[in-house]
Amino acid sequence: GIPVATVAIGKAGAKNAAYLAAQIMSTADAELATRVREEREESAQAVQAKDAALQAKLAGG
Repeated sequence: GIPVATVAIGKAGAKNAAYLAAQIMSTADAELATRVREEREESAQAVQAKDAALQAKLAGG
């Protein structure tokens, strides 16, 4: 078979498509792999910070 990837449409889909393309290309480019890994780590930290802020707001803090 042929591998197929699908992503959503719109701004979020475009961003996810770019992440997917970069991840695929990073298999042959160590520098790109490092940049992709760093971007994902930064993104995860940002999500965790937003979650903490939302949880504090919901708790009345």
